[in-house]
Amino acid sequence: MTANEDQEMELEALQSIYEGDDCFKELSPVSFQYRIGDLEDAKAFLLDISWPETYPETSPKISLDAFFNNRICPEVKKTIVTKLEEQVEANLGTAMMYTLFEWAKENQQQLMETHHPVNNALTLTSSSESVINANFSSSKKKEKKEQLTKSQKRKLTGKTDNKGELPRGWNWVDVIKHLSKTGGKDDD
Repeated sequence: MTANEDQEMELEALQSIYEGDDCFKELSPVSFQYRIGDLEDAKAFLLDISWPETYPETSPKISLDAFFNNRICPEVKKTIVTKLEEQVEANLGTAMMYTLFEWAKENQQQLMETHHPVNNALTLTSSSESVINANFSSSKKKEKKEQLTKSQKRKLTGKTDNKGELPRGWNWVDVIKHLSKTGGKDDD
């Protein structure tokens, strides 16, 4: 078989094996990504593998340069790639993508044992902002405004001028009605 036929067969096998798997992503017919670990896992990483024209007779290009891997230090990335390349050498000449992905999943803890998250400026900014926002929101509680019904709002707008102020003397009628019912002071 030629290299292209081997690639087509392996591509078909990968598509059927990883169909519906959120970890696997086919970028192109010769380029793939596979996430090792859960999204929330601090020791998760994203394998980026692409095939040269003569794959599987030559080794695929393995990369950990995806943005997802920015929190992994360069030394750990280098050891992961080195250990994966050892697996590639052992499987050279055969379809090896499934083998590489499964080997990486099985050995994730060993590959990431020296992993210490790299603090990026983005990570520091977002975490410090959330702490500041949490302190700010707990120190000041918003007072809830009184909710008015539509009819209450209509009555209010009917009584007020365009500035929202009540017209001068608006309550005089109520005062006069009250005095007429109760009477004034007795002159006795």
